[in-house]
Amino acid sequence: MSIWWSLHLRREAASVPLARRLLLGTMETAGVDPDTSYDLSLALGEACANAVEHAGEGSAEFRVTAYLDGEKCRIEVADSGPGFPQEPVCAFTRSTAPVDAESGRGLRLIEELADHVHFGNRAGRGGAVVSFDKSVKWRADAPVALTT
Repeated sequence: MSIWWSLHLRREAASVPLARRLLLGTMETAGVDPDTSYDLSLALGEACANAVEHAGEGSAEFRVTAYLDGEKCRIEVADSGPGFPQEPVCAFTRSTAPVDAESGRGLRLIEELADHVHFGNRAGRGGAVVSFDKSVKWRADAPVALTT
């Protein structure tokens, strides 16, 4: 069995904890190890916060999709803003924010918490897409056995 869900959320700060709580609740119910769940929820929070902050004035919402299947969880956050700059993404994910900066570490944090990360732009309609996945560890008492 596999689990997937997709949310269309308003581009406002209150949407970020909502997405995190839904992910954490789903993973807890399925029996995912709490450390894995926490890492993924933190990465999701950073991706959502970026969509809320950078999606642009004309964009009222963003989308979160999560797939939990067997030994992997994949999450995608997409908005309809201006997207990422045309320069290679590694140029701005590898940069370090000043010690006293209030922001600027989100993409780098996602890279550290996930196994595989992709930063890109949506084809055609525009907007940024952040997708990442992580190998899932299951609790010994997992009530749902998810297999591929």
